[in-house]
Amino acid sequence: MRRVFAAFALVLFGQGVSAQSFPSKPIRLIAPFAAGGALDLIARGVGAKLAESMGQPVVVENRAGASGAIGSEAVARSAPDGYTLLLGATTTHGVNPALNPKLSYDPVRDFTPVSLVATIPHALVVNPSLPVNSVQDLVKYARSGHPLNYGSAGNGSPHHLAAELFKSMSGIQAVHVPYKGSGPALADLMSGQIQFISVELTAAEPYMKSGKLKALATATAERVPGMSLPTVGESGYPGFEVTSWYAIFGPAGMPAEVTGRLSAEIAKAVNETDLRDRLKGLGTTPIGSTPEALAAHVRAELERWTRVVKAAGIKPE
Repeated sequence: MRRVFAAFALVLFGQGVSAQSFPSKPIRLIAPFAAGGALDLIARGVGAKLAESMGQPVVVENRAGASGAIGSEAVARSAPDGYTLLLGATTTHGVNPALNPKLSYDPVRDFTPVSLVATIPHALVVNPSLPVNSVQDLVKYARSGHPLNYGSAGNGSPHHLAAELFKSMSGIQAVHVPYKGSGPALADLMSGQIQFISVELTAAEPYMKSGKLKALATATAERVPGMSLPTVGESGYPGFEVTSWYAIFGPAGMPAEVTGRLSAEIAKAVNETDLRDRLKGLGTTPIGSTPEALAAHVRAELERWTRVVKAAGIKPE
């Protein structure tokens, strides 16, 4: 019995030393989408700042495929020592699990939440030729019998689910037209092939400024600073809050000390360094949350999108 106790104490001591000396080797940060997009840029910005503050290289590795599931699963199956991390997003930890109960990973059980890094609000955007100037106008237009088509970045994308959420809250009818990315959807919106979309504000803003698109409202709890747009909630549909978000996760079972250290360094990086301005330049709102706040955020997102998927009868392709 004494030997068993001594062995157990040695294991605990070894874990403590490991956590205290973390990191002692390079960290791998998996970006589960292709290089060049917003997620990839955020991963590289966070990775560079973590490398500076923690004294070890942070290597960003793009593991794209299956709407982020391949890279996410790779992290979920990694050793929980803090040396393999994931920059997850709305898709990997909100939409995919809601859409596919047979996903190769569990977004809660298989991960240790570290920090919510940044968010990007969505907005309801229409073609300027549509005779509407507000969310109420859009709803009246639809209810008066005019056919509406809305676009998305693909079946099961956040844009698809956001529009379905708006349909369920407003009671309007509209036909989904999926595209291979938000870019082609916005192009067809400008040409009048579709009538509206719920999309990241940053993607639509250049076209809004040029007059090629018109935003009716933002899908945020409060108005976006510097913009005169009302929120969808103000427009009569409280609770319609949709953001694209980015967060750091590790595999399940990471030591609390390691998780806490990473969370603190990420919060410092996105709020106290030049990375904050770079993130804002990408159109994001820097956050840098606690692990507990990220865990609560993921649970809320899963509940929201699971409800939307069931109500709309959306099936994975």
